[in-house]
Amino acid sequence: MLRTRLVRTLQPRTARLASTSARPPTGLGYAALGLGAGVLLTSAFFFARPTHADSTVQPTTSKVHAGTVAASNRSQLAQETKVDAATLAKELRVVLNDTDDTLERVSTDPEVLHAHGYSENDYHPSSDPTVVVFPGSTADVVAIVKIANKHLVPIVTYGGGTSIEGHWRAPPGGAICVDMRDMDKILEIHGECKASLTRDSDLVCQPGIGWIEINAELKRRGIPLFFPIDPAPGASIGGMISTGCSGTNAVRYGTSKGEWFLNITVVLPSGEVIKTRRRSRKSSAGFDTTKLFIGAEGTLGIITEATLRLAPVLPTTVAVVQFPDVRAASEAAREIVNSGVGIQCVELCDDAFMRSSNLYGQSTRKWPEKDSLFIKLQGSTPSIMKEGSIVVEKICTSHGGTSFTCAESKAEADALWADRKNALYSALALVEGSRAWSTDVCVPVSKLPQLVYETKQDIESSGIVSTIIGHAGDGNFHAVLLFRTDEELAVVRGLVHRMVKRAIQLDGTCTGEHGVGMGKRKYLHEELGAGTVGLMKTIKHTLDPHNLFNPGKVCFNLCA
Repeated sequence: MLRTRLVRTLQPRTARLASTSARPPTGLGYAALGLGAGVLLTSAFFFARPTHADSTVQPTTSKVHAGTVAASNRSQLAQETKVDAATLAKELRVVLNDTDDTLERVSTDPEVLHAHGYSENDYHPSSDPTVVVFPGSTADVVAIVKIANKHLVPIVTYGGGTSIEGHWRAPPGGAICVDMRDMDKILEIHGECKASLTRDSDLVCQPGIGWIEINAELKRRGIPLFFPIDPAPGASIGGMISTGCSGTNAVRYGTSKGEWFLNITVVLPSGEVIKTRRRSRKSSAGFDTTKLFIGAEGTLGIITEATLRLAPVLPTTVAVVQFPDVRAASEAAREIVNSGVGIQCVELCDDAFMRSSNLYGQSTRKWPEKDSLFIKLQGSTPSIMKEGSIVVEKICTSHGGTSFTCAESKAEADALWADRKNALYSALALVEGSRAWSTDVCVPVSKLPQLVYETKQDIESSGIVSTIIGHAGDGNFHAVLLFRTDEELAVVRGLVHRMVKRAIQLDGTCTGEHGVGMGKRKYLHEELGAGTVGLMKTIKHTLDPHNLFNPGKVCFNLCA
């Protein structure tokens, strides 16, 4: 059974989704992150709260390795020694009822540890965790947190594993890695009633399930609803909440920081279980504690359950058009979004991307290698979409757009959109044997043409090969920078740094949807200011005084 566990652990979510009927084309996609780390969900403890004695855990005074600790505890832990992994695993097996290892809910297997400490998706410092645990319920997570408090051992949560900013890396010296893959169930669907007036259009799920799996299950049941936040294909709901991600649908449906997560159940660093609000569509009852955890990346609590708002499935079609340069394409995208036409997505793909799509060889057509827009139009009837496509074509033509192509069938629309979703693997086709650094920034939509133009100039002058893929409708774009050597990697780091600085100077952000993690934390002071970062640290230290939950992420590093 251990080998079964290991194979499942090492297998990426994208591979495990291969049998899902609604699975999109292969590729990591470009929405944030889809990441797999950070705050994740658990099972159905709606208002379960331990007694005060149980929920407030007093750490021991033994000097054990604790990664990054709060300033008030550094003197106590100055002489750090690593907690014994065997002892830690033994205690975890007891509380998880896995004493004979038949359930395989606790692992110290080196291959499993490495799979949870290393990623092909980023280039940040990595460390293997001390032990990996696989909880099955909120109660399990509470038990794990109490063990962590007892030994002052950090906790890092792992979901889909698609993070690209180092969100789920263990701190130096190890940690308890909480893998949520066994908590991957839909618990309730409030949308199956055929009487539309009584359909609530939401569902309750655990953190380990992916958005693709949710939508596939809704389709299988014949429920005409879907969850519209669409980051990387392998992203889990827990990781999506952690990073506040979005995806290609953001221009129409917004991001995770909208109202798509109605409530969440969270295990706090003390071990207490809370639920952030009830299931109603809106509430003005006190602070918006749900959003406190969205984007917190597992630094404030482990999310164990979530209620997701669903949207009706509407007919769509896809149009593609070429432009003389990215500036013209970006300006056209801004006008399209403001035209009032039913638009679900507006994606900018530069000339290098179109060339890579041809080289990759998975497309059903040979593309003109020009800067292009992929536009997904939405409407309740074919005639509405047809009218919308006429307006969009007119706008594109006014900005120098040519060869406007609009799909005439669902199959053709799916094939066109597949080329956009194959972004990462098609980009790698440009440089044989290369690796990719993918990053994103976001600016006010009016500033996007300037940002993209200046970034492309910088990349071209550096000698690095890159593609640019942007959610042009909301000012967010991604650069996929290719390299083969350490020298080229150093150049790429410089390009990323300048791209981020450029975005912040244009009143934008260092991360549109990938989250902060380790990779973007040094930019938070410049973007948000000392006061805002200080408030975030105050909240963190109040909820997690020993800095055990995902230390070193967001703005909470060794100097926090």
